[in-house]
Parts: sequence; structure tokens; C-alpha cells
Amino acid sequence: MDNSQPNGYLALPKGGKGPGILALHAWWGLTPFFKEFCERLANEGFVVFAPDLYSGKVATTVEEAKLLRSKLKQQKAYMELLDVIDYLHRSEFVTSRTIGIVGFSLGARFALELSTEKSKSIDPVVIFYGTSGVDYSSSQAAYLGHFAEQDDWVALSGVKKLEKSLRAAGRSFTAYIYEGTGHWFFENDQKEAFDKRAAELAWKRTVDFLKQQMKVRA
Repeated sequence: MDNSQPNGYLALPKGGKGPGILALHAWWGLTPFFKEFCERLANEGFVVFAPDLYSGKVATTVEEAKLLRSKLKQQKAYMELLDVIDYLHRSEFVTSRTIGIVGFSLGARFALELSTEKSKSIDPVVIFYGTSGVDYSSSQAAYLGHFAEQDDWVALSGVKKLEKSLRAAGRSFTAYIYEGTGHWFFENDQKEAFDKRAAELAWKRTVDFLKQQMKVRA
């Protein structure tokens, strides 16, 4: 069995061990922001791994991000993510029975889909401005969602549809809509979109949710 670390970024808590979190970057790639996000979660007691879906390439403009996403082989990436989940389960650093996922935009869609494919392995799930219309009947996860009020990429009708699907599957889902924000409001390297107040609130809610669901002492 191959226990080597997949391509990506690993952040460990001070104690070296903790509940496992899979962090899935947005279509920009594994930028310094997402690595910093991993470190912030590690400082809260989690073992965090962020796969690099673009193999080192990152985008700084929407046009570059569109190009990188268009070249991403979705099924291949999905299979690689399944392998990453297995890697986290085998990791000597991970103490939790399940793996939590935090996904942003493109990563949010992957997070939602993985929660139905690896239903016994994934719990909880946190998504930032992303949805997916998959069948959630097999999921065993609790969900938290952060969404922008004025989002040119994700309609609030899609959020309502996601909530309806999760409720119908008997899943717990808490969705927050952040007033006056747009897509990428959480990411401080997206200067036009970043909203400090909303980002701080979403961060606190995310950490509280993950700690509660994964039974991490505050």
C-alpha cells in the first residue's frame, strides 16, 4: 500500500496529530491564500491537506483561472481526490474516524460530490459559494454553507435547491448568506471581492462547526 504524500500542501497542528481535513482550493489553484488557510486550521488543532489540482500552476486573473479549469480533467481529478481521502485515513497524523472537507467554489462542488461517493468516510462538509445537484441520499455528513448575497456565479436559487435536496436526504444543513458580498468574499487575495467583516464571521462559524462536529476541544 502506497503511503506517500500526494501532490499538495500538508499543515500539522502543534501537537502533530488531530482530526483530518481535506481543503479544496478554488479555480485559482493552490495559491498562498489556500496554504495559509490550511495553516490557520492547523493552528486550531486540525491536520489539513490541500491537494494541488493544477500541479503547481496558479491563476491571478479570471481569464487564467478559466483556462486552468478548462484543462482540468474532471474525472481524473475526482479519482485523485478519492485517493487523497484514503491517504488521510491512513495517515499517522489523523486521529478522526471521518475526514472533514472544506471546499471553495470549484472545490465546493468536488466536496459535495465526494460526500456522496465516500459517504462513510466524509463528515462534516463546509462549502464556500458552490453547489452541486447530485443525489445526497447516501450522505452521512453534516453541512455548512457560506454564500454571497450578490453572486454572479452562484444563484441564490441554486442554494435553495441544494438546501431542499439535503433536507430531503435527512441531512443537517446550515446556510449563511452574507449581505452585500460577492463571489470570493472570503479570499483576501481577491481584493475587489474580499469582505473583511464577512470573512471573519465565516471563519469563526467554520471553525466552531468543525470543532463541534469533529469533537475538538476549544
